[in-house]
Amino acid sequence: MIARDPQRLIAPEIAERYGRALNTIQKGWMTHAKWPPAVGKRGRWNEYDAAAVDEAVRGHFVREQPADEDSEDLLTVAQIAEYARVSPSTVRSDLSRGRIDLGAPDDTTGGVKRWRRAKVAAAYAGRRRYNRS
Repeated sequence: MIARDPQRLIAPEIAERYGRALNTIQKGWMTHAKWPPAVGKRGRWNEYDAAAVDEAVRGHFVREQPADEDSEDLLTVAQIAEYARVSPSTVRSDLSRGRIDLGAPDDTTGGVKRWRRAKVAAAYAGRRRYNRS
C-alpha cells in the first residue's frame, strides 16, 4: 500500500475536501491557469501540495463570505452581481425573467433598489456559480 502524505492531495481527495464532483475538479479546476503544478504521483493520480491547492481554491473557485457581513445589509444590483460573480446585466435579466425571486425591493431610497443580504443569499443558494474572472 502506498503511504499517504497529508500535505499532498490527489483529485478525489480534493473533490471530497471541497464537496465538489470529481469531474468538476479534473475538467474545471485543474485546467485553470492558476491551478498549482503537480508535485508528484500517487498511483495514476497527480499529487498537489495541499496549501497551494487551498490557496488556488480560495482565490479562484470558492468564494467565502467575510464573517463581518450582516444579513440585514442592503445590496444594490451591482453588489448582488459581485456577490454572485456575474455581471450586473445578468442580475437584472434574471430578475426580469423570474430566474431568481428576490421579491419587492426592501428599500428604494433615492430611486435605487436594494434587497437584504439574507434574501439574496437564499435566492442564489441553489444556483450554480459562474466562473467569471
